[in-house]
This record gives sequence, structure tokens and C-alpha cells, in this order.
Amino acid sequence: MPDIVNYHKLLEKRAEVWRGAGLTPSVLLHSCCAPCSSTCLEVLTCFCRVTVFYFNPNITSKSEYEYRLNEQKRLIAEMPFEHPVDLIEGRYEPDEFLEMAKGLETAPERGPRCVKCYTLRLKETALTAKERGFDYFATTLTLSPLKPAPVINEIGLSLGAENSQETDFGIFIPGGAAYLPTDFKKNEGYKRSIELSKEYGLYRQNFCGCDFSKPKEETAKNNSEV
Repeated sequence: MPDIVNYHKLLEKRAEVWRGAGLTPSVLLHSCCAPCSSTCLEVLTCFCRVTVFYFNPNITSKSEYEYRLNEQKRLIAEMPFEHPVDLIEGRYEPDEFLEMAKGLETAPERGPRCVKCYTLRLKETALTAKERGFDYFATTLTLSPLKPAPVINEIGLSLGAENSQETDFGIFIPGGAAYLPTDFKKNEGYKRSIELSKEYGLYRQNFCGCDFSKPKEETAKNNSEV
């Protein structure tokens, strides 16, 4: 059996190296929502300069998309950080997600539709990080206990390898954006996100983002109202 990688431990080791070298790398953090980003920002801003990248075409409801975006902005404005946090809103083109999901509408959660969705969002994050000169890109998706961190990190690493060069433990070489592997759910990260959500009164949705991920009872209710 292959060795199980503890990405959280690897992140801690990188942080030690950065601190020892006096480095504060810039990270473009893809965020799915404010609650998930809360723990991630609390961790990363201790040793990185973070910019949140809100790119979520999977949220096909415009009102849901905007509500989550506004909650993200509010969290950034209200939560204290060791290093200031900025925000970039990505393009909003839900038709791109729907085209990608064709034929996979009934696929189970964590299945091929979800993997394609992770790839879509991480690829856009990688390209934006490279274009804007960030040292690294990362994602909040590894916080959720319902998301497979090994799969997400494998996708991110493959995208980062296409766009950059990097030495062991992240002493970066200028010229591209490398992927920063994480597993934010470790060390009770998900529990911490619930605590922070309560502290800041954040809206916590009951589905990932796309209509296919909504609870069946809610989907049935919406269909009956059409």
C-alpha cells in the first residue's frame, strides 16, 4: 500500500522553514465560502500573505453566489489577521460548470463530477496565481470532511508542476506559482471553522454549491414550486 501523506504536517514543516529563512510567501487561496475559509485563513496568515480567490461557477444560483461572496468579504473585514488579507473575485460563468457536468448529473458526491469541479476551480486559481505573480496557490476545499484531500492535492500538485519550479519545503524560485498542499481538516480544523462561524455569525450552507449537491428534499421542494 502507498504511504499516507500527512499534508498538514508537511505544511507545518514548510512554515518552519519559511520562518527560519525570514520568508513570507504570497498565497492565492481559492475559497468556496467564508466558513471554510475561516480556519484556513487563521492558519495561513500566521506565515503567509494571503489573497482570497473567490471562483465558484458551480454555484449556479446567482443569489446564493452573491450571498456567499458577501459573507466572504465580511469575514475578511471583521476577522483579525497577522498579515492583511485581500480578495479577488474570479469570473462568474456557471454555464462553464454546467457544460462540464453534462452526463454526470446523477454521479455521487466525491465522484467524477466533483473531481472535474475541483479541477476546474483549481486550474483557474493556478492560472490567476501565475498571472498575478503569487508564489503559491491553495484551496479551502481540503477543510471539509466530505472532500478527499488526497485527490484535491494530487490535482493541485499536477497543476502547480505545469506552472512553476520549487525546491524542497517551499523555498520558492521566482517565475511561477507552485501548489501548496494542505489538509485543513486536520488538527480539528473543521471543528474550528464551526466555532469561528458562530463567532462571526456566518451563513453556513447545507450543500457544496451546485444544484446536484443539494439535499434531495430541498431539490424536490424547489422542483414542486416551478
